[in-house]
Amino acid sequence: MSDMTEGEAGSFYNYLSQGCKLCQRGAKMVLFVTGICDRSCFYCPLSDERREDAIYANERHVHSDEDVIAEAYQMSALGTGITGGEPLLEKERVLHYIRLLKAEFGMEHHIHLYTSTAASMDTLSQLAKAGLDEIRFHPPYTTWGQLEDTPFARALRDAKTQGMDVGIEIPAIDEARYIGKFVNDMDCFLNLNELEFSDTNANAMHARGFELIDDLSNAVEGSRTCASNITSALRKVHFCSSSYKDAVQLRKRLIKTANNTARVFDEITDDGTLIYGVARSDNIDCLISVLRTLDVPADMYGIEGKTVEMGWWILEDIADEIRDSTHEMSIIERYPFRNGIVVETIPL
Repeated sequence: MSDMTEGEAGSFYNYLSQGCKLCQRGAKMVLFVTGICDRSCFYCPLSDERREDAIYANERHVHSDEDVIAEAYQMSALGTGITGGEPLLEKERVLHYIRLLKAEFGMEHHIHLYTSTAASMDTLSQLAKAGLDEIRFHPPYTTWGQLEDTPFARALRDAKTQGMDVGIEIPAIDEARYIGKFVNDMDCFLNLNELEFSDTNANAMHARGFELIDDLSNAVEGSRTCASNITSALRKVHFCSSSYKDAVQLRKRLIKTANNTARVFDEITDDGTLIYGVARSDNIDCLISVLRTLDVPADMYGIEGKTVEMGWWILEDIADEIRDSTHEMSIIERYPFRNGIVVETIPL
């Protein structure tokens, strides 16, 4: 791989779009605008829960514009990646969110869009005028060998005339070897993602002979090798490994969010999760009275219904003194979002 830069967690590249640069920093919000899609790619990893017409900003279910803005502030987002499903099935929704984010955060807030459609010039013009900075096309894998004869060639050229950074983003599978000359001739970038198993694509993947690298990873055996074999001749290429998405992109985003949302008594881990103590009681007033008697500072605990959350070290220290006033005590580690996924629970 001549002139390639080795990135973190097995990624490599000789070109990074601005969208990828911000993802590397954990500074891109993922705006999922719909789970509806008119393609049926066998490798699609989208969960059954997301295959509906719903909107998510990162893990937050969006019910209003305020939800989107709040999520962006919560993670100090410098940009947004719009994805789905097929986002352009809800074009007006996409245009609305581009305008919303640009109005709130300024034109420097970088926005990129994934689409599996060969968008028309009219649509591309509308996206550019709204403020879209970068577009990544995902042509059906059955077309990769003759892309120059498909509407995607025209769409890529049209997108360039609108001033957007233009690329193709596909999984690193054998058919990707056909696409090199096309991306060089078009002078667009190519993002190759390590192929992954998911609950929803596992049967289709196994039926085509794909296997896991090992029992600890969702990555497909041979996907990285496939990328390595085709990248040396490409002028603008980026291979994004499965472990990079989890170990680097997600971790950095979690750390940014944790730093913005952690309470004074939350401990932020190196992975961006939060650790704190939890005491549950049917008589919350009695429990609070005991905490005051024990001189626990008021800013070192918070009340949530019949639950008191506090510094985990405080709970460990006073567990015996408050045991009679509680029916459950534990130390919690969770993602740094409201109602975030619990990673571990340790009973006390």
